[in-house]
Amino acid sequence: MYALADCNNFFVSCERVFRPDLWNKPVLVLSGNDGCVISRSNEAKALGIKMGVPLYQIRDLVQKHQIACFSSNFSLYGDLSHRVMSILMRNTTRFEQYSIDEGFITLNHLPPEQHKPFCEKLVRDIYQGVGIPVSMGIAPSKTLAKVASKYAKKYPAYHGACAIDTDNKRLKALGTFDITDVWGIGRKASAKLTDYGITTALKFASMNERQVRTLLHKPGVLTWRELNGIDCIDTSEIIAKQSITTSRTFAHPISDRRLLEQQLANFCDSCARKLRMQRSLCTQIIFYIHTSYFRTDITPCHIAQTVNLPVATDNTAEILSYLLAAFRPLFRENMQFKKAGVIFSRIIPAEAAMADLFDTRDRTKHAALQSTIDRIRSRQGRQSVLLGTQLSPLPPSGDEQSEPYIAEHQSPLYTTDIRQILQIKI
Repeated sequence: MYALADCNNFFVSCERVFRPDLWNKPVLVLSGNDGCVISRSNEAKALGIKMGVPLYQIRDLVQKHQIACFSSNFSLYGDLSHRVMSILMRNTTRFEQYSIDEGFITLNHLPPEQHKPFCEKLVRDIYQGVGIPVSMGIAPSKTLAKVASKYAKKYPAYHGACAIDTDNKRLKALGTFDITDVWGIGRKASAKLTDYGITTALKFASMNERQVRTLLHKPGVLTWRELNGIDCIDTSEIIAKQSITTSRTFAHPISDRRLLEQQLANFCDSCARKLRMQRSLCTQIIFYIHTSYFRTDITPCHIAQTVNLPVATDNTAEILSYLLAAFRPLFRENMQFKKAGVIFSRIIPAEAAMADLFDTRDRTKHAALQSTIDRIRSRQGRQSVLLGTQLSPLPPSGDEQSEPYIAEHQSPLYTTDIRQILQIKI
């Protein structure tokens, strides 16, 4: 038996932890450069604000209803996520974190009649200990647990935990659950099913397995089995990403090569950190920079390059050295670049890596150094140890903007920077 813990409106909830004055008021969290809405409180949803809508399109609505807006503060969100997941981990024999705000736990160590009371207590403990509201779904398969968590989030009468633990409950829950909301059914698959009149999860679960395989192939069959109560999805395979991307649109165009290298180094660092977290290595990187697609007064320029690494690695400095060696000959002066990105691809498990007979790098030494850097960063913050390329190459009075991103509404780093810790005056 599984239970899925899903943090409610997670980014908004993180902001509200240190701003209790915002409870029951509309709140939005914005994407990079304060561009689009990426998290909404229930009050903001009730005003008709859609996910992904650009901020400039709803400025009048924001002012009219005095909606609180926040720039993304992922250091804060990541720390509070770790606290929530730590509580879940301590209360189960097996835990799998699926995303920054979701995690699966197993309930096999408890008798069936204790499943719901146990999860209700976990919801209360997380709220009391971290301040984040959580909804939990209980079911024999992970896809059904996702369905149950949606009902727990929607109906307060469940007290934060909904159980689909009988076939009657399963049929009733799936009968009113839209096919577009089913975990594992993407936009194309749901459109295909809708064309055949399959509009609810129950209709999909009632299909013949051969029909499902014909329409949606193996992934669709696995989801179909899960909705019928058969546990068959290994989330560890889903969690391990086959490509990792970091990209940003700059608030101000950048033409200085050193500033662009700084941004590419930051992207490379972020991707490599995620690579190590999932215990993987990459054998190929892709980088790109380009000017704005919407400006007609400048010469358009798009630079992209694929770099194959001679040995699979997760070492930030090593990967960055190959990236910069490929980037510098391609860079063009006096171009106003508006966006850049780095993609790690051809990712393999660390244990599957093959050594190169002609490799001259002392990988044991470099792995130990990288591990030490990661440990320091985990204690002192991600900015405590940086590569030289990540340091700003221009003084604050330089001609170009040293900070290429807009974050006009960012909250303090309450839990990760001692200089910004919450102060209480009495």
